[in-house]
Amino acid sequence: MRYSLKQLAVFDAIARFESVSLAADKLALTQSATSMALAQLEKMLGRPLFERQGRRLVLTNWGKWLRPRAKQLLFDAQQIELGFYDQQIISGELRLAASQTAAEHLVPELISHLDSAFPELRIEFDEINSGHVIDGVRNYKFDLGIIEGRCDDTRIDQQIWCHDHLVIVASAHHPYANNDSVNLTQLEQAQWVLREQGAGTREIFDSALYGRIDDLDVWREYSHVPVLRQLVADSLYLSCLPYLDVIKFVERGDLVVLNTPDIKIERPLSFIWRADSIENPLRDCIKREAIKLVKRNQRVM
Repeated sequence: MRYSLKQLAVFDAIARFESVSLAADKLALTQSATSMALAQLEKMLGRPLFERQGRRLVLTNWGKWLRPRAKQLLFDAQQIELGFYDQQIISGELRLAASQTAAEHLVPELISHLDSAFPELRIEFDEINSGHVIDGVRNYKFDLGIIEGRCDDTRIDQQIWCHDHLVIVASAHHPYANNDSVNLTQLEQAQWVLREQGAGTREIFDSALYGRIDDLDVWREYSHVPVLRQLVADSLYLSCLPYLDVIKFVERGDLVVLNTPDIKIERPLSFIWRADSIENPLRDCIKREAIKLVKRNQRVM
């Protein structure tokens, strides 16, 4: 065996950061040693693993083929080391990303639970919309993602965590607020403020209206739920938001959930990971503990 674990670690770090200097900082190596390790690996394999695009180093097709296999070897080596040093197997670092609803209402409790149960486990966390979570998982930026709705990419595996539902909300002074029900014609006549394109909430809402309302008057699109909530509370807009994001404001009287019998919108919140990724006890542990928490708290909305 002519390649070394050090060379594979250098390759994986450069693939992650798309930069020799950033990879060197991560691995506590000099830039020259990092460049040399990559050059030795490429020479041994007889194939270029990266190509330069501006200031970035981007994986070639050979690099994309090698990366999941290199990660498998590096992970197995780590597990061997942990075993011989009698450390917890559930230890190390995992990169997690979640869409806004899960990030704000479910992930903090999950991380708190994991910190208590598995103190050697470190979680890097990002909150972004579902489309960006999928892109990040697909491009190896994240080891595990949590999205709203579905992912149809065959390169991604998916497992439902729990369910949420979306509601259509108005201010307490909106003309529809006191209606027993609101029909499709009334919804089409209203002005709307909605999540941006690419957000899981928006995609599910658009799918629910497809073929039923052809010309919705979308006045504004924003990525931040608090902005949408306040716009609805202060004006005559409607919005469609997760129930978890509005329940406190409904109870306080700032918002009203409209009864829309023609539209019922439920959605899953799901874990996603690369279909070709290695077996990962850290990822499996997080999914297992998350499902246990939902069942314990009866959080199937």
